[in-house]
Amino acid sequence: MKVVPICAESFGANTYLVVSGTHALVVDPAVSVGAILNAVRAEDAFLEGILLTHGHFDHILSLDTLRDALPISARIHQADAVMLTDGRKNAFYDFFGKERVYRPAEELLSRRQTISLGDESITVLHTPGHTPGSVCYLCGDSLLTGDTLFAESYGRCDLWGGSQEQMQVSLASLRSLSPALTIYPGHGVSARLSFALDNVSYFL
Repeated sequence: MKVVPICAESFGANTYLVVSGTHALVVDPAVSVGAILNAVRAEDAFLEGILLTHGHFDHILSLDTLRDALPISARIHQADAVMLTDGRKNAFYDFFGKERVYRPAEELLSRRQTISLGDESITVLHTPGHTPGSVCYLCGDSLLTGDTLFAESYGRCDLWGGSQEQMQVSLASLRSLSPALTIYPGHGVSARLSFALDNVSYFL
């Protein structure tokens, strides 16, 4: 399974394509629809849907415009579902003093389920702390961590639904995974899981 980063645009939130053969999913559509479709064409793939790591506005900026452009559905963990339709919970109000909302997700995720992509599968890992429904996506030897884990830190816990205690439990749970995994975070650069967790230990 291949992970293709799409250059971060506004707010520095990373968007990724996960590709298996000719099948692709986009994770956290924060960039323009044009940038996403160009990446899909470059991979000679067919975009089958949208995965969200969590519900903060900076990771879903093009969610509705992408669903307007293509007949695809979005998936988010059930604990973050309300964030799409609530401009205060998705933190847009915190930054701009007004609300911005999106259409509900078509599908809701639960912990430790799998998603088929081509002949491969993606495992959903529920990692609350940054938000109640934050998830990581395990894709072969790659781990898309959203704002749960960055290369040199972890996501803030002071916005709606955040919990420092839950974050520590979630980060500890990632130590059960192979340390050789490459993480692809919601902000910043990729890194080895072992390197990122060592840095998190320092901050914690």
